[in-house]
Amino acid sequence: MEANEARWLDEREREIWIALASLLIRVPSALHAQLQRDSGVSFFEYQVLAGLSEAPDRTLRMSTLAVLADGSLSRLSHVVKRMEKVGWVTRRPDPEDGRYTLATLTDAGWDKLVDAAPGHVAEVRRLVFDPLSKAQQRQLQEIGRRIGEAAVAEEPEP
Repeated sequence: MEANEARWLDEREREIWIALASLLIRVPSALHAQLQRDSGVSFFEYQVLAGLSEAPDRTLRMSTLAVLADGSLSRLSHVVKRMEKVGWVTRRPDPEDGRYTLATLTDAGWDKLVDAAPGHVAEVRRLVFDPLSKAQQRQLQEIGRRIGEAAVAEEPEP
């Protein structure tokens, strides 16, 4: 096969890809809708709150938080600015290296997360865990790990 020749998907692979692509669109959309409806936060905002909640002192560098929340630093900056205005997050220069900015989850942000978490977890359970057997859940974990590792390996260096 020549270097520029495509390895086309066969019919079974195409069906698998369509199912995965649909999953990649539908699950985040459903989680976003549930969070907006029940808690008034976006899925991305929830990821930011959750990422900070699990960090030591509820504080992370913005660059690290962007990776955890799976968003660009620019997107994160806009979202954190809005969250700062409502009192959920504070920002300050990193005392160890002033080139970086630290984001910290406030008590009000923690309360917002605690309020949103039960509904979010129920929706995750309904969408991901309830339809699958324990064996399928283990398979999904391994599949997700392998695909995730392949995707990270292909990301260009910043």
